[in-house]
Amino acid sequence: MRTQRWRSRAGWGVGAAAVVAGLLSASGSLLGVGPAAGQTPQSRNQQLYPALQREPGDPEVIARGRAVYGISCRACHGQDLRGGDLGGPNLLRSQLVLKDDGGDLVRPVIRDGQTGADGSSMPPQNLSEADVSAVVEYIHDILGTASRQGGPPPGEEVELDILVGDATAGQTYFANRCASCHSPTGDLQGIGARMSTTQELQNTWVRGGAQNAEPPPVTVTLTQPSGERVTGTLERLNDFLVVLTEADGRHRSFSRRGDTPRVELDDPMTAHREMLPLYGDTDIHNVTAYLVTLQ
Repeated sequence: MRTQRWRSRAGWGVGAAAVVAGLLSASGSLLGVGPAAGQTPQSRNQQLYPALQREPGDPEVIARGRAVYGISCRACHGQDLRGGDLGGPNLLRSQLVLKDDGGDLVRPVIRDGQTGADGSSMPPQNLSEADVSAVVEYIHDILGTASRQGGPPPGEEVELDILVGDATAGQTYFANRCASCHSPTGDLQGIGARMSTTQELQNTWVRGGAQNAEPPPVTVTLTQPSGERVTGTLERLNDFLVVLTEADGRHRSFSRRGDTPRVELDDPMTAHREMLPLYGDTDIHNVTAYLVTLQ
């Protein structure tokens, strides 16, 4: 089951679908909360942030969590948990993570998903309980070494070599999953040469577009009880209201009660959104290796 968010076209976006995309629904800097009267900074941290006071975890569990995170979370939240190119938030500043003690707050979000107060969303993740627990331990282990401002873990910056896939396998995957909408001799012709780096290429195709590109408009068709149909560009949709813009530029709003009026959406990004939780690490690397060859 997946959730979506809808807002005006200027700010419309896709919910990230990585393992811990919803953990930052409430976020803040470690220095953004002042101590209560009579508290020292140390007692404040102990009271508000149990995640920073935990004993070190089992190295084997942490290593497993690092591997699972690298496969399922890194694309959205970054190698160092500070946020990735796919739009995932900074886990090192998450109030939910910082207030977590032993996974009591984080584990249900990974397992069941959630929708944040800001409209962000993540679907439930198909991970074993052992993998979920390992990811939690890994996140807490990184928090234990992070700076107070949520900086990266200590050590030299690591440059990733992501061109490690099988181009032939990627071509087969593309033909089976992507060719109904995209063509290597059409919209993707020369994409390997158009991108400045392999990382940009990979992030672009996984995301379904360039990082700062305006998402394609969503077309909505309403069917009234009388049979009248109204079609336009979707501006806003929730359980109570639909706002659209007709072809002549007129804005119209319609109240919703249950399934009345009937709402039909034509969203060009649906396929990418539905595929995002299904990509395996190998699939992503293979398709990237194939797209690089489209010069």
